[in-house]
This record gives sequence, C-alpha cells and structure tokens, in this order.
Amino acid sequence: MRQSLLALLARGPAHGYELKQDLEQLLGSAYPQPNVGQIYVTLGRLEKSGLIEGEDVEQAGRPNKKVYHLTDAGREALRAWFGETADEPRVRDEFFMKLALAPQTGLADRIALINRQRRQYLNTMRQLSKLAAAEDRDNRVAHLLIEGAMLHLQADLDWLERCQEELEELE
Repeated sequence: MRQSLLALLARGPAHGYELKQDLEQLLGSAYPQPNVGQIYVTLGRLEKSGLIEGEDVEQAGRPNKKVYHLTDAGREALRAWFGETADEPRVRDEFFMKLALAPQTGLADRIALINRQRRQYLNTMRQLSKLAAAEDRDNRVAHLLIEGAMLHLQADLDWLERCQEELEELE
C-alpha cells in the first residue's frame, strides 16, 4: 500500500479518498478494494517518515481535508522501489508444507489435500473469469491483473497434477 500511494502522489497532490478512488479505478474489481481507514493510516505513517507532507485545506460548510504531496525523499523511495525486482519464489508454500507433513501426522491424506486444493483453485479461476467478463473492457490494467492471476492459477493446477502423479507412484 505504501508504494502504491507514493506512486499515485507522484502525479500530484491528493487527499485520501481520492487516492482510494484512483486505486479502485486503476485496478478494477479483481484487486482487493482498499479500506479508506487503511489508506489514512498509511498516509500518516508516510508523513511521519518524511516521504509525504500533508496540508489542511479548508472547505466551505465541510470539515477541512488533508491534501498530501510527495517529498523529495518520497520520490527517491519511489524510484528505488521501481528499481527493485519482485522476488517471490514460492518455496515457503503453506499448501506444500501440509502435503509434505501429512503422512507424518496420520491426520490427512495427501491426495485428498491435492483434490481439495484443486477445487479451490478452480473455484477461484471461475470467480476471476466472472470478474473479467464484468470488468470494463477499456481497463487494460485490471484485465492484465486478472489474466496474471489466472495464469498463476493454471500453473498451480499443473503443479498439483504433477504432485498427484508423483505421489500415486509412491503408493
């Protein structure tokens, strides 16, 4: 959330509710909708760390709103973030840990675990397909997000198939 808010503020000053709307519009319905409270807490932390500055703006007949802008330190932090690669190998996968430990506990059957996980992935794939169909065709970012999630799910389904084949050979 921190970097997302910094990136949105790089284009110009905004208040928390605007940032929430911008994230929702950009990412569409497939991405978990940000909680406005979480946004304001994150903005407070970013301000405390010197990455953004907030300024109270008076509004006629309404409470003041706080408009935030990126500081030089915030711009540098954002540049550094864009320069990093995403390192997410799934070596520490909770499902795989269950699969590996199930025989030692006698509490779960590995093939049943695989089948349950497969059903979960297929249900998620169906939900994403519905989201893709309902999403605005012009929102390419949201469609790419959904497509990426579906490709990851397909890879996970292929991996489950491989696990099942290997484990059935062992039994």
